[in-house]
Amino acid sequence: MSKRFEELDWRETPIGEISLRRRVEPTLRVDVYEVRLGEEYLMSSLFTVAEEALATLGLAALDHEDLDVVVGGLGLAYTAGAALADRRVRSLHVVEALSPVIDWHEQKLLPLSPAIVDDPRCHLVHGDFFALVAGGSGFGSGTPARVDAVLLDIDHTPAHVLNGSHSAFYSPDGLRHLAHRLNPGGVFALWSDDPPEDAFLGVLREVFTTADGHLVEFPNPLTGGTSSNSVYVARL
Repeated sequence: MSKRFEELDWRETPIGEISLRRRVEPTLRVDVYEVRLGEEYLMSSLFTVAEEALATLGLAALDHEDLDVVVGGLGLAYTAGAALADRRVRSLHVVEALSPVIDWHEQKLLPLSPAIVDDPRCHLVHGDFFALVAGGSGFGSGTPARVDAVLLDIDHTPAHVLNGSHSAFYSPDGLRHLAHRLNPGGVFALWSDDPPEDAFLGVLREVFTTADGHLVEFPNPLTGGTSSNSVYVARL
């Protein structure tokens, strides 16, 4: 294990101060990596089950080979790592708006960084996922015009967004822009901090042929109980 607490990086960004920290979790005696935006926790390596499930549930809805996949939000890379574990993935483009997050992985500061940056299938794209979708021109240089799956983990929930400009994406019109970037039968999967909501499932079903919400439960060693996130999976 490393020292009890260490701030690995701190930067000013257009949306506030972002920091990467590593600490020892005393109850488990393991290293935990955390990202904070100001005083708000964005992500932690202590709980990664749902981030991985975003990839496994999303890609499980596809039944063919040679998949081109886009991940919205790099974070600690657990979704990207789970996607790359699927042998069918031919290309993975990970769109991240915050350049420090890309830098952390390129400097291999995080546990999954080597596996991500050294995999020739994986490409890190610096860009605003929501602006790219609204612009209708694809997900950045070198990305296929249409892809088989988009896996999104940026906002807390469709209603609790990090930036007000993201809200339009979660409307039928915003999702139609995304659907135009998917191949026939393509999949959109979304992580959420809250349980699946009927209202948002209704929005998804206005655009996609099918849409389901999955509650992803996992043990919480800090409370001794169970915690949960959710994953929405919609298919054209």
